Amino acid sequence: MRLTTKGRYAVTAMLDIALHRNCGPVSVVDIADRQDISAAYLEQLIGKLKRSGLLESVRGPGGGYQLGRSSDQISVSNIIAAVGEGVDATRCHGSADCQEGVMCLTHDLWDELSHEIDGFLDGITLGKLVARTEVRDVARRQDNQLIQARLL
Repeated sequence: MRLTTKGRYAVTAMLDIALHRNCGPVSVVDIADRQDISAAYLEQLIGKLKRSGLLESVRGPGGGYQLGRSSDQISVSNIIAAVGEGVDATRCHGSADCQEGVMCLTHDLWDELSHEIDGFLDGITLGKLVARTEVRDVARRQDNQLIQARLL
């Protein structure tokens, strides 16, 4: 079982946008610089998030992206699913053909674990993450680093 870079970066980008929502639309360049993610890769992920309705774009000067719904209505599970990811602990990707076309001995165990993890991630919203002191502290540090880097 593995959460890939795609899912991790999508959650990171959405959290960055949620943290900066009071400053207006957030640009891909700012997210990329703060989070050390390739802007080109981020654009691909943001396109998927936008198509799923989790993000909205704002055009023109000062444009960028903003949340498509309230941060309390967007779960980590929603974000991961929007970019085509999912948490699956089975070897067979849930198809129950783990051993040469038939279910293996531990299929149900790993399938249940996958559902538990998804349920856990579904219970964590961007709003809950934004409310965490340690998340806000990291965001302040990243903002300060970005300001310093742009001054040099």
